[in-house]
Parts: sequence; C-alpha cells; structure tokens
Amino acid sequence: MGRVLPRAFYERETEIVAREMLGTVLECETDVGLASGIIVETEAYLGEHDLACHAAAGRTARTEALYGPPGTSYVYFIYGMYWCFNAVTRTEGSPSAVLVLDFVPDSGTALMHKRRPGIRNKVDLTNGPGKLCTALGIIGSMSAKSLQRKPLVIREGETIPDENVEVTTRIGITRSADWPLRWLVKGNRFVSKGKVSG
Repeated sequence: MGRVLPRAFYERETEIVAREMLGTVLECETDVGLASGIIVETEAYLGEHDLACHAAAGRTARTEALYGPPGTSYVYFIYGMYWCFNAVTRTEGSPSAVLVLDFVPDSGTALMHKRRPGIRNKVDLTNGPGKLCTALGIIGSMSAKSLQRKPLVIREGETIPDENVEVTTRIGITRSADWPLRWLVKGNRFVSKGKVSG
C-alpha cells in the first residue's frame, strides 16, 4: 500500500488537489473490515463565492467541518438517504473541498457487496458519491476527522498522466454550473454519466 497522503497535500489550491487525487486510494476501516478504491473522478468546491458549494450558505452546523483544517473529512447527507465524502483543502477557515464521485474497487470488494446487496455489476457498486460511501461504510460520524489516520485515509496510488485526464464542468448542479471543476480519468467505465466537454 502507498503511504498516507500528508496534510500538506491538501493545503493547496482545491483545483490542484482535485486533479492530483485522481489515481489515489480512498480507504475506510471499520469494525467489520477494510475496503478501498482507486479514485477516478473528483469535483472541486471553492468556498463561499462558489454558489454550488455548501459554504455559499455561510458557516452553519452542517458546514462546520468544511471550514476545518486541510486534510480532514467533510461528510454530508443528501436526498435523505446517501452520504457523500469530501476532502477539505486550502487553509483552516477557507471552506473548500474535493468531492469524490467515483472509484474503482481495490480491496474489500466482498464487504462492499455485502453493504450493497443485490448489486451484481461491479461498476454499479461504486460509480457515484453516495454509492461509494455506502460500499465503504462511510457515515456522518466520520466527518471532521483527520485523513491521516483511520477510519478514513487517502493513500498514494498510480500517477495519472495529463493526457489521460479530462476536465469538464461539474454535473448534477444548477448554480455555478459552468465552472470547469470536474476531473476524470478518460475512458474509465466507473466515471459518472453526465455532461462532458466536446
């Protein structure tokens, strides 16, 4: 396994972190086991001026973790049923983060299937932010935690060359929707279906 990414990795511009998280390994260890996956799609959210970022509503109980130190987790609930995982970036008090949209299962696949019973297709297991959190066992109590120690860590992985990376506008949002802040590994079958650049 690669080394755990240090806090300094996240203490940079969010766009750089989002790009360089491609190919890294998101790992979650709970009392029932360890599971991980190789990140292949990310989106950057840039702070209070970014209307698609939760910080646009200001500092609230929900967004408090987003204002935390770089290299910590921001986990939030959507649609009344899914958790989503983000890595907090820049500096403490600068509410920005990278949302992990998809990964390729790496270890603990049997555990992932147990958490998502009835899913036969490997792609459908983790090809979405809510799906991957369910598969890994990521829950709200894991928010505002250091990403340098369990339960959640991100490890060094494969370096993805620029020619294999595509940058597009973010998907599934209506505000600040034209900002090119989505990074993905070209041709990877786990990447979300949605608007892509021409």
